[in-house]
Amino acid sequence: MQVPLLDLKLQFKTLKAEVMKAIEELCDTQLFILGKKVEDFETSIAQYCQCKYAIGVTSGSDALLASMMTEGIGIGDEVITTPFSFFATAGAIARIGAKPVFVDINEADFNINADLIESKITNKTRAIIPVHLFGQMAEMDKIIDISRKHNLIVIEDGAQAIGSEYLKCKAGSFGDYGCFSFFPSKNLGGFGDGGIITTNCKDKSDLLKSFRNHGADSNNKYIYNHIGGNFRLDAIQAAVLQVKLKYLDSWHLARQKNADEYRTLFARSSISGKIILPEIAGNATKHIYNQFCIRVKNGKRDLLKAGLNKVGIGSDIYYPVPLHLQKCFAYLGYRKSDFPVSETIAAEILALPVYPETTFEQRQYVVSKTEEILSE
Repeated sequence: MQVPLLDLKLQFKTLKAEVMKAIEELCDTQLFILGKKVEDFETSIAQYCQCKYAIGVTSGSDALLASMMTEGIGIGDEVITTPFSFFATAGAIARIGAKPVFVDINEADFNINADLIESKITNKTRAIIPVHLFGQMAEMDKIIDISRKHNLIVIEDGAQAIGSEYLKCKAGSFGDYGCFSFFPSKNLGGFGDGGIITTNCKDKSDLLKSFRNHGADSNNKYIYNHIGGNFRLDAIQAAVLQVKLKYLDSWHLARQKNADEYRTLFARSSISGKIILPEIAGNATKHIYNQFCIRVKNGKRDLLKAGLNKVGIGSDIYYPVPLHLQKCFAYLGYRKSDFPVSETIAAEILALPVYPETTFEQRQYVVSKTEEILSE
């Protein structure tokens, strides 16, 4: 039996006629840059994320970049974030000349440990970027309280978490900005790169629209009030994503069901003590499982990954080397053991197939083969 980590062809098959119709309608207009398709999608995302405004951009990475540029964050500033995330989070901070300041994560949910943030704040700190990793939100009530106390900007990195909830409020609705990715592998994925920024502030929304378009004045062609970038969301991506958005909550439900079935199956297996299953932590009220990541004890993670690959089961390691140990961030001066929880998780974590179209039989196969490999 083959169980890929992700198979987007199955999803596309069910949506092909609807998606191709939307693309054909756009092609008939030949209006590919911004325009009504983007505006309609922005309105839909704002409503979905319980926010007043949404601004379509080129990627989740550029969403982070544009948010910080809009706030004037740059050389000499510090931005607090997690060392256990995709590179784009800290990469965006460094690209604008600011300094990434890392805070270790919680063992339960892999998100930034809010109780450790305040000790890293200095007079150079401008912002906090919590990452809602794998589809579960960070401790946003604590983070917002800290940001208000110290007058800091909060930029939610929700690249993997659109539709997730904390205290029954959606990702992207807590901070000054919410940044999302529509990379094809995300729960809401496009036909290439794409992203969006949510905010509840009209002034920030207006500035973001300028910064995504080279810093241009919205009323005067070829007049530039800021130095921005080419961060515009392509209309063809907006057209595809508008179709997919209607199905997003049903896909979330399927992922949640699949995760629950994994829990039941692993609990019945003989290896329940050899792995740690992902938790729904604290006040997180909706986990959308962009990934279903187990932890494999006793140094057997790589053995399990190799064994699963041999029997046709896809898996992946998110993320094998924490950001503070990456060569490109050596200039920050961090050392091994500076963030012990992140380092422990990086050595144990393994993502298993959880996408909506997987079957119960496939999950049984994943669990039975995991049990065989770890029992050897």
